[in-house]
Amino acid sequence: MAECDYCDASFDDEDDYLDHLADSHDGELGAIDRRRVDSRGGDEESGLSLAVVVGAVGVVVALGAVLYLTQFAGSDVSPDGIEAAALNESGDSERLAAVEQFQSEGREHVSEGTDIDYNRTPPLSGSHYNGATEGGFYTETQPPGNIVHGLEHGAVVIYYDESAIDEETRTSLREFAATHTGTWRSVIVVPNPSDDPESDYVLTAWRHRLYMDSYDARTVHAFLSEFLGRGPENPVR
Repeated sequence: MAECDYCDASFDDEDDYLDHLADSHDGELGAIDRRRVDSRGGDEESGLSLAVVVGAVGVVVALGAVLYLTQFAGSDVSPDGIEAAALNESGDSERLAAVEQFQSEGREHVSEGTDIDYNRTPPLSGSHYNGATEGGFYTETQPPGNIVHGLEHGAVVIYYDESAIDEETRTSLREFAATHTGTWRSVIVVPNPSDDPESDYVLTAWRHRLYMDSYDARTVHAFLSEFLGRGPENPVR
């Protein structure tokens, strides 16, 4: 069942849901939902596959790359500059071919400290606390209820396996977090809360997930280009 991120409506059929978005929320749609609505008739097998949705985008608008020198939590210049590069309008479809998309588990606000049973770990949507995790690089796990609120705000949350991360990767992730800040488009980097993570790195956005077995900064950049700042509460891109 598809639940509308803009109102309380729900639909058994995905096509009916996309028709509802077009008819009732045309002026509210973020970039991702806009592409879903615009491409809903283009491929009968598209379903919830992000790879097909992204593949339907004909032109990727390149905004350029800016190399810069900086220091953040003891790190020097970023490994190859991609961390500071301007985001593209959408992410590279080949790098994002393995992105998974899931139905929303809701957007209810609950009191801080309330036990929340998420269907997935790390969570991708669902009930959450009133406070949102701020952007930045964290060395300790953060409350899922605050993490999910960050996702609703348009954050991208990157989880790392503490036993796998090396110093070069740590520097790169710190640079991504330092580059992308703000209430509605932050990068949050946290240790994976699972004792046995399914992947060394997990990239998450609202209702979306990408496993990354080996770190690749350009894949992170592509994921940010596609999802950062495009949460359901107040999309800013």
